[in-house]
Amino acid sequence: MKKWLLVLPLMALVPLRATADDSLVRFDGGIGVDPISGIVSNAPALNVVRGVPPGGFPWVIKRLRADVQSDGRIHVDGRGLLFAGGNAIGTNGGQRVLALLFCGAPGAGGSLGNATAHSSDPAGVPLEANGDFRIDDVLTPAPPAPCDNAALLIATPGTHRWFTAGIPKADDHDHDPKH
Repeated sequence: MKKWLLVLPLMALVPLRATADDSLVRFDGGIGVDPISGIVSNAPALNVVRGVPPGGFPWVIKRLRADVQSDGRIHVDGRGLLFAGGNAIGTNGGQRVLALLFCGAPGAGGSLGNATAHSSDPAGVPLEANGDFRIDDVLTPAPPAPCDNAALLIATPGTHRWFTAGIPKADDHDHDPKH
């Protein structure tokens, strides 16, 4: 009887633990855009990702972390998103940014393919002078679960030119030799 009195409170915590982490997809790290992805027929090929063209200059990012919840809530913490070329090198260019999440298989040549796009507020958020930004919003439309082949782009409002891409975070057990 005494054992059950100890076990019952612990059993009550199990459902809370199961729903505490409702992440659909996470990103840890970022890749700044290089506007040119290569040379095709002696001409530069733009670095188009999921149908989104690149920003006109290279960009760098010091750190990017993002968490998308199954209900579409998104939190993005970006640090040091700045120009990496041109006369405005080392500045934020006075830009605003938004988050674009893509779920599904991309097409050939950087096209959208069968992927679906999900956006934070179209007005975006301003970059701080040092390139830092935070996005706390709800994606529209809500992303599907699961979000296969997830890609996160941080882009400009309006023209949707991308500046940085998120690196999908591997599950902790992906690197555990026991699994």
